[in-house]
Order: sequence, then C-alpha cells, then structure tokens
Amino acid sequence: MPKKFPPEFKRDVVRVARRGDLTHAEVAADFDISIESVRRWVRQADIDDGVADGKTTSEQNELVQLRRDKRRLEMENEILRRAAAYFAAGSLPKWVTRWSVTWPPRASRCG
Repeated sequence: MPKKFPPEFKRDVVRVARRGDLTHAEVAADFDISIESVRRWVRQADIDDGVADGKTTSEQNELVQLRRDKRRLEMENEILRRAAAYFAAGSLPKWVTRWSVTWPPRASRCG
C-alpha cells in the first residue's frame, strides 16, 4: 500500500519543484520520495490550479464518494428485494411452490 503524505508536505514538494532550480530527481532525493510521486503531485497541482485539463482533487474525491454511495444503495436495494421475495413466498398457499409461480409460465387452465 502506498505511503500517505499530508497535503502540506505535498504542497511544499510542488512549490520547490515549480521553482525550477532543481530537477524532479533532485527534489525527490531531497525529500526522500520517488521521482514519480513528484511528477504526479506537480501534474495534479497543475490541474487543481487550472493550468492543465483534468479532474481536480475535489472532483476525484466527490466521484469516489458517489461510487461508494451507489454501491451501498445497490446492496440495500438487493437486501430489500430479497426480503420482499422471502416474505411474499410466506404468504402463498402451501401447495404453491416458488418455482410453480415464477418459472416456467404455465398455459392457462381455463379453456
């Protein structure tokens, strides 16, 4: 699992990298992080500041939260659907089985 860095630390790294007097490799060595982390943080800072196109950090966080909510609601819906089917099956007459009601559909006996 990747190491989590506080936002203040990331801001400091981006500020130093944007100054331009050090390469990304030198900045990474100074802060004891990977070069790719410096590149990724600078790229994301450019997006957040409106310099480049892409999803901002707040948009990404909102998208993650919405996906979590969607997954939770789908699970709740599935639980309610199964509970309704369970309780509905309990209200059927004893001679009717679950499968005879739902599958396969029978032809009408009335003529």
